[in-house]
Amino acid sequence: MSPDRPRRLEDRPADPADQLPPNSVLDLDEYIEMYAAIGDRTRYEILYRLVHTGDMNVSDLAETLSTDPNTLGDQLDRLLDAGLIQRRKQTDKGDTAVRTYFRATILGEVALTEGIDELIQGEQEFPAMYGSSVEE
Repeated sequence: MSPDRPRRLEDRPADPADQLPPNSVLDLDEYIEMYAAIGDRTRYEILYRLVHTGDMNVSDLAETLSTDPNTLGDQLDRLLDAGLIQRRKQTDKGDTAVRTYFRATILGEVALTEGIDELIQGEQEFPAMYGSSVEE
């Protein structure tokens, strides 16, 4: 945790929603839903792949995740509903078939890289920060 962040409740608003700026794009429930949506291993891995490798279609995602493409629909819908990913349709040059691709939104990228990924990477620093080891 950054030393300049307030750590005590008395340094924070009593209502967590009061942390949001008056013109916030999302309300507190929508922020919570974003994190709930990536609280599932498959959805987390989908978002991780889209953030770190770019646009992918369902077949590519299924192959990368070693799963059946038919099982990804509900997972993708949950990420779409939370605003973490977006869907776009594209016709490849010289092809008449329309393909659907998915990409991470800026909210999805921030939720992943400034949230879970940062916690995972920070775990290496925990022993030094707290003067102990997880293995003790």
